[in-house]
Amino acid sequence: MARAFTPKVLTANRLIEGDVVYYGTNGTWVLSHDAALYITDELQANDLLSQANAQAALLVGAYLADAVLEGDKPTPTHFREDFRTRGPSNYNHGKQAKA
Repeated sequence: MARAFTPKVLTANRLIEGDVVYYGTNGTWVLSHDAALYITDELQANDLLSQANAQAALLVGAYLADAVLEGDKPTPTHFREDFRTRGPSNYNHGKQAKA
């Protein structure tokens, strides 16, 4: 019996800036987890991960992270991923500076 695929989002870090990025619904890398593509197909997930790993001049550390839908937005299921959505812990940088 085949195992069920847990939905995912594709995430990585930008090589130069270090920003956490997500593969977006528009086919580009976005900064917001809310704009990430919610992937429910294992073949698509693996294909997108392979494409991300081929972008070594732009990205580092690409991986698939578990997610669930809350309303129409993907939401992290693990505290590590939730933490990554908030950016650096220093309030003078990144996403937290804009909050």
